[in-house]
Amino acid sequence: MKNRVIASLGKGIALLAVLGMLSSTAQAQAVKLPSYQADLSQTSVSGLSSGAFMATQFQVAFSSIMVGAGIIAGGPFYCAGSYPFTPPIINASTICMNPLPGFAPSAADSLSSAKLFAQAGLIDATANLKKQKVYLFSGKNDSTVTSAVVDQTASFYKLAGVPAKNIKYVKNVNAGHAITTNNNNDVACDQTAPPYINDCDFTQSQVILSYIYGSMHPPSTALSGKIIEFDQTAFQSAPNSSMSDAAYAYVPKSCDTQTCKVHVVFHGCHQGANTIGNRFYSTTGYNEMADSNNIIVLYPQVQASNLAPYNPKGCWDFWGYSSPNQFAPDFYSKEAPQMAAVRAMLDRLSQPRQQ
Repeated sequence: MKNRVIASLGKGIALLAVLGMLSSTAQAQAVKLPSYQADLSQTSVSGLSSGAFMATQFQVAFSSIMVGAGIIAGGPFYCAGSYPFTPPIINASTICMNPLPGFAPSAADSLSSAKLFAQAGLIDATANLKKQKVYLFSGKNDSTVTSAVVDQTASFYKLAGVPAKNIKYVKNVNAGHAITTNNNNDVACDQTAPPYINDCDFTQSQVILSYIYGSMHPPSTALSGKIIEFDQTAFQSAPNSSMSDAAYAYVPKSCDTQTCKVHVVFHGCHQGANTIGNRFYSTTGYNEMADSNNIIVLYPQVQASNLAPYNPKGCWDFWGYSSPNQFAPDFYSKEAPQMAAVRAMLDRLSQPRQQ
């Protein structure tokens, strides 16, 4: 009996050693995010689902450096705080997704909250939104985040002073809950199924970039640059952020010597690299358009967490699961764990190149 116990202990120690070596190898593969002297005054964002909520949140909070956003199936800023007497997590999963008739989030309340937060210095001035461009999308067959919610996102931007000519709202495509591509190998357009990348005969990422930045060169057919897997832990200041150890960036070859813009892409729930591998950051079309137009694409990552914090679907935080104070979550502010981490990544990209 004693010998069996010793043998079991030996096997356990060996297993821990192997796991330790695997962990060390994974950490070794993720490098420090390089600096490229990027022009942050030309930053833009986009995202799907929880990533769309995060994109709006990030765009509004850091509006002073933003030129536009692409919101695919996402609600207005501070949506989860729309009903203050209901916990944000309940709002996030009800009125911010598929609300009952008459219970959609209020664009006016969202803007009022944003102005109060700006006055308190928690986010940038909402007046910065007036100069931006916004692409909005709601699939006709999307029952996860319905058009009633995205309609309020459009209203939020209009109330914030974004000119009508600077808002493109598409809701006539029979798409499910997904980012769309022109790839026959992806999910059928009208379906809602993993990995939530659907073939709808147009590459949505490229439409978004073209709308935000205006006249652009056609997407590259052969990429000149590289995808960098970098150590995301270097930017995390909170232990329970649900952010992955590694994140990704696509850097065109031209950005090694030229000043480039940055576009931040927030994946949706169940779309992190830990779940679907490289599908989101390699096959959704952003890199091809970025490659020919001097744009660095940043793909920050969150992962599923079943303990602390509770984020079982690997969603971006738009209701407060990562906030240190769960009774007064600050998910919308510049200092929130995920928000501050992504901003720190942008700051790194903007630093002078290392010779």
